[in-house]
Amino acid sequence: MRPENQSSLSEFLLLGLPIPPEQQGVFFLLFLGVYLTTVLGNLLIVLLIRLDSRLHTPMYFFLSHLAFSDISISSITVPKMLMNMQAQQGSISYVGCISQIYFFILFGCLDNFLLAVMAYDRYVAICHPLRYITVMREELCVSLVTASWCFCCAHALLHTLLLVQLMRPENQSSVSEFLLLGLPIPPERQGVFFLLFLGMYLATVLGNLLIVLLIRLDSRLHTPMYFFLSHLALTDISFSSVTVPKMLVNMQTQHLSIPYAGCIAQMYFFIFFTDLDSFLITSMAYDRYVAICHPLHYTTIMREELCTLLVAISWVLSCASSLSHTLLLTRLSFCAANAIPNFFCDLAALLKLSCSDIFLNELVIFTAGVVVITVPFLCILVSYGYIGATILRIPSTKGICKALSTCGSHLSVVSLYYGAILGQYLFPALSNSIDKDIIAALMYTVVTPMLNPFIYSLRNRDMKEALGRLCSRAAFFSQ
Repeated sequence: MRPENQSSLSEFLLLGLPIPPEQQGVFFLLFLGVYLTTVLGNLLIVLLIRLDSRLHTPMYFFLSHLAFSDISISSITVPKMLMNMQAQQGSISYVGCISQIYFFILFGCLDNFLLAVMAYDRYVAICHPLRYITVMREELCVSLVTASWCFCCAHALLHTLLLVQLMRPENQSSVSEFLLLGLPIPPERQGVFFLLFLGMYLATVLGNLLIVLLIRLDSRLHTPMYFFLSHLALTDISFSSVTVPKMLVNMQTQHLSIPYAGCIAQMYFFIFFTDLDSFLITSMAYDRYVAICHPLHYTTIMREELCTLLVAISWVLSCASSLSHTLLLTRLSFCAANAIPNFFCDLAALLKLSCSDIFLNELVIFTAGVVVITVPFLCILVSYGYIGATILRIPSTKGICKALSTCGSHLSVVSLYYGAILGQYLFPALSNSIDKDIIAALMYTVVTPMLNPFIYSLRNRDMKEALGRLCSRAAFFSQ
């Protein structure tokens, strides 16, 4: 978001190591060997931990994540350094430099947190050995790693956004804040709609937290399908929390402005959790496909390692997608207009306000849209095509009903999620007014996350039974 100016930098020069030219070849081979040792050694650690069931303990769980982090942090810097040493070309593009900084801070921070978590694990193992199994349970280990990832993503993003702000030329024509015009609601009805959306947001947060609680507390729900569902519930909470609280504050205070950094951060996390929702729903579709089409191989295919890998890949791809949109947006300039006709910082609305060339942004939007929306949607359709063909071959009506019941909740979520997105982005003729765009945005940012808990609690027998058991336990302890 910088004014176009001849003094702005489009690339940087990496001066590299102070090595005499005649020794470049020796040091190139040295660092190449060190890098290959780092990658292969840490990959071997990850492979051994995954394959040997005796290493499925908290310490080695953290060690496998640390090994992956070490591979990543080396891969961020060393390959570029080796290329520069070999080609004698020290330039790096603006976007490449910012991306390198982001991931370097991310994995550097992650290394730090994982080492601290491993220290806590050793403390419990040595100082409280009799309570080790109860303290360092699977839920706590996953929570510690997830919290490390989330904090480090936010930490790296904060540094990146502040750096981008410094790297753009200061100019009076540069927009420092935006106005979120919000919902087209008459002033006399603002109070009613404020209470309505506040209730919907609280229902979203409490309903999805209840799903996570049920899945964590009931061992009968420790299956791949509910593993993905717990991550989807957390994503829905985060997804709504990115936009709805700011909308409620604006409705109550009538203060519509949002600063530059706040707008960019909101857009980043909105895209991130939108993409993550898409990937998680696709993973759940694959889980249902394996459960119905290959029931005898279900436990061997949908093992814990694969489920964790699918979730990790979803996080990485979503992070890369949102970061690419964010970095490209920071390259644009905004001359005067700063009013966004929506209740959050939507990428499409920001591009319309820009007075720069947005061809590259639109190209990346199309490419990323194919990867994170269209391809997952097609995978879901193919999965349910196979599921439908398998169900039709089931001879008994009872078997058909059971198969449909396992997919009904997921199909409802898919219909809500992709229905709203396809209606807004793939069928613009149906949403050619601002009001219709806002309604579509409300559907997939407010309504869908709120309905997901009701869909899974009312349509799913296992969830209803788990809720009943939780209520019985609560009633027993309250006596």
